[in-house]
Amino acid sequence: MTEVRSAEPATEPATAETVPAGAPRRAVGARAAGAGASLLPAVGLLIAFAVWWLTARLELIHPAALPPPGDVLTAFVDKPALMLEHTGDTMLEILIGFALSVVAGVLIGLALATSRTVERMFTPLLVAVNAVPKITLGPLLVVAFGWGQKPILTMVFLLCFFPIVLSTATGLTTTPADLAELVRSWNASRWQAFRKVRFPAALPQIFVGLKVGMPLAAIGAVIGEFQAGEGGLGYVIQQYAGVGDTATSWAAIMLVALVSILLYAALALIERLALPWVRATTSSR
Repeated sequence: MTEVRSAEPATEPATAETVPAGAPRRAVGARAAGAGASLLPAVGLLIAFAVWWLTARLELIHPAALPPPGDVLTAFVDKPALMLEHTGDTMLEILIGFALSVVAGVLIGLALATSRTVERMFTPLLVAVNAVPKITLGPLLVVAFGWGQKPILTMVFLLCFFPIVLSTATGLTTTPADLAELVRSWNASRWQAFRKVRFPAALPQIFVGLKVGMPLAAIGAVIGEFQAGEGGLGYVIQQYAGVGDTATSWAAIMLVALVSILLYAALALIERLALPWVRATTSSR
């Protein structure tokens, strides 16, 4: 008698062994890539300090102009309270001036994007104002506003508002064609189209202008403190360089760089949290 065997294949229960072999490797690779990405800035910083130390060691640049990194660190350690106080002053000026430029820049960019007449009327004027070297306006700002924060904040504003204006106007006038067609098919009002489509679609471009403007705000604060400051890191740089203490001046310069890096990183984090869909809909390297 012939034994009849079932043609159906045996079904094995799902176990951990059935998980694709490449999945754990991919997870480990992703974690390793993330760890490597976090270490790369530190590696770059170490390379920069090594080049600095070697340049000072070989005296390729006179020590009076470029002291060794150790001397700069010693200058900061000797005056921590002074440095931190002036760092707080400069950071406050950067944040206030940047906030003013964001408000004005977005509103001006919105006006340029909304009206072709306004765009043709004021774009040449904005380009001309941006082309003027801002350091030449320092003495005039002191005459107009006196010593203190007003001319410094004005300098910050003048340096960083133009990229914000340009990025806002560009973002609002380059809405993707498929989204614009979708809005028209809904018979949406201009306000609805702006609130639901045009402004959200422009946000990535606006953040580009903000990230360009943030370092410029730090530059504007230091320039303003050179001209009219009674405190701040720019004031420290100028005062200590004038008496030949370049190590302390370089310590203040390093703090300006550190403040710029931290504020830029905070802005990039805000962009990532506010626009999570950008990373999912754009290609990455």
